[in-house]
Amino acid sequence: MQRLQNSAQFQAVMQGSIVGRTPHFVLHALHWLPAPDDPAGAGFAASGQRPLFRAGRHCGVLVPKRWARRAVTRSTIKRQMRAVAAAHAGQVPEQTAVVIRLRSAFDRKRFISATSDALRVAVRTELEQLFARACWQDLHPVAGVPLHPAGAGAASTPNPPAATPSGTMRAAP
Repeated sequence: MQRLQNSAQFQAVMQGSIVGRTPHFVLHALHWLPAPDDPAGAGFAASGQRPLFRAGRHCGVLVPKRWARRAVTRSTIKRQMRAVAAAHAGQVPEQTAVVIRLRSAFDRKRFISATSDALRVAVRTELEQLFARACWQDLHPVAGVPLHPAGAGAASTPNPPAATPSGTMRAAP
């Protein structure tokens, strides 16, 4: 699975379907069909724009500082998330991007050490349950629609304002 690279990709997937939940994790997914002018599925974007996703499967992980304060804990959880996602890559349909998100904290009294085997086992067990419960049939493919979330800078105005000699802005003709 390819990693998600930028916030626009994460935002697009987070606006997609939720295909699984456990007490600590949620699995977001976005499935797309190749654009009509791109039958090979090499990219997914409107004509003339850089594709937001390339063909294949993509995965991203989110571990907010709110739910895992220590960096070592966040890193440990992220490694487990990526390992389980790679192990279950065959389950994920082609042309799909997923984001695994931590949605609540693990009990610090129960898992004292951030790198303990107990925490790793608990995280991995719950992630295995997440992928076992994932309902890929709930995905509704998006076809031929540019996937640029609002505010991601993808939309451009056809006629940007031009500066007048005095420095004030005026609309372009």
